[in-house]
Amino acid sequence: MIDVKYTAEAIATGAGRDGHVRSDDGRVDLDLAIPVGMGGSGEGSNPEQLFASGYAACFHSALQLVARTRKVAIDGSSVGARVGIGPNGDGGFGLTVTLEVVIPELDATTAQELADAAHQVCPYSNAVRGNVDVTVTVADD
Repeated sequence: MIDVKYTAEAIATGAGRDGHVRSDDGRVDLDLAIPVGMGGSGEGSNPEQLFASGYAACFHSALQLVARTRKVAIDGSSVGARVGIGPNGDGGFGLTVTLEVVIPELDATTAQELADAAHQVCPYSNAVRGNVDVTVTVADD
């Protein structure tokens, strides 16, 4: 059982992917638009961008936690997330995620070990495990 420390709330209105989304505190307040690659106007944000942003930030926090626990400095680190969407072959849609971890000044083996450990800690990773194809890579800065 999870001991909930925080709950985020948001509401979507309008035409779903061509609508609007707003968090209860107003910090997120965005028009949405279907991406051009999916036949839309692309003149707004989209759920995949929001998911990629959240996953990147959450994974970076998990990476920092793991590094602190192991007493490894990861100054200047970053995490990029790419979220893809497409038909899943069963009449619905599915996602893919690629996380790219950059940790300057750290050898590739140690960086990959930290990234793999962060993938076990990150709530987003735990939420999608077994349902979404997630690839975690370590890149040079």
